[in-house]
Amino acid sequence: MKKKKAVVLLSGGLDSSVTLSIALKKGFEAHCISFNYKQRHATEISFAKFQAKNQNAKSHKIIKIDFFGGSALTDNIPVPRNKNFNNIPDSIPKTYVPGRNLIFLSYAIGFAEYLKSSSIFIGVNAIDYSGYPDCRPDFIKSFEKTSNLATKKGIEGNKIKIYTPLINISKKDIILLGKKNNVNFKKTLSCYNPTEKKSCGECDACLIRTKGFSEANIKDPLTYMK
Repeated sequence: MKKKKAVVLLSGGLDSSVTLSIALKKGFEAHCISFNYKQRHATEISFAKFQAKNQNAKSHKIIKIDFFGGSALTDNIPVPRNKNFNNIPDSIPKTYVPGRNLIFLSYAIGFAEYLKSSSIFIGVNAIDYSGYPDCRPDFIKSFEKTSNLATKKGIEGNKIKIYTPLINISKKDIILLGKKNNVNFKKTLSCYNPTEKKSCGECDACLIRTKGFSEANIKDPLTYMK
């Protein structure tokens, strides 16, 4: 039987790499897309390439786009550093990139229509995350509805489904699921401010990752700067 196709947003981070493994476990033929938007942590793209190849994705596209700025990930704005997980503020952080998931998902919708696919996977998480508004269930639900109003597939009744398998689970459980699915954690990058493929260990993403591995009682193989 021919496998159904799915578009998987693959950044090269831990969450997206686990999401790819889930799509494959569900029996989908995975077509991955990654974005080079001149992000400070663009080295993550090399990890995305590894994950797509290592997990036997059917295809992998890297799309170059420009963002407007206004983010510590795209501008000359210092990435916030904290001493521990409990110091991460509740407010939307400086690493928020305006409209990022809106743009990424819009590309994914168009690519899915091209592939004649009705399935998109994205590794957003609303439990252990940095407070981004475009990672919340309300946003995904609303965008999915809009996509089905704006596409030929949706209008003709072949509804597009956006899968968010990690959205309501902790980083600990994401890591345990990744281990079960044999995801190579060493080839995932979570840091917002890496140097030579080493992570800073102090940005929000690093602290959330560290907490998750600690709670999962698994040693993080990623190298941190001293």
